Amino acid sequence: MRTVDDHHIEDLLKAGATEVVPEAIEGSLMLASHALALVGVPTRRVIRLVQNQREARYGLLRGYFHGADDDTVNEIDQERLKSFAIPDTAHAIGRSVAQLSLQTLGARLVCIRRYGVQLTQTDEDQQILANDVVVLSGTPGALALAEARLLTG
Repeated sequence: MRTVDDHHIEDLLKAGATEVVPEAIEGSLMLASHALALVGVPTRRVIRLVQNQREARYGLLRGYFHGADDDTVNEIDQERLKSFAIPDTAHAIGRSVAQLSLQTLGARLVCIRRYGVQLTQTDEDQQILANDVVVLSGTPGALALAEARLLTG
């Protein structure tokens, strides 16, 4: 969920938001990163500083920001989040989370979003429907395998 500032974050989280991103903080991070770049701080260091701030602030988004500077072996294989929109023709449609066995590929189901709303319970019996957005966590290789299983079987 997006909010103007961080005054009501706790209320929004209690109301069911899984993550709250304050626009003012994101704007501040961008301004700070531009200022650091202008005074000569190396780009990689700026990216890491901003990434560290985001990861400290946004629990659910940990892993999402990996990839901005993935050029070492350790960084390339770090776990990250990826979302997959399920098209009408996907293999996963009508199958349960258990039937898809994504964990055997090294991927973990984080959540399913349906009609823009996160399902409150994503158990093993939950069936995947067309137009669901499935959010998974895993290494890039595991996520590629999971995407292939979701789409083609």
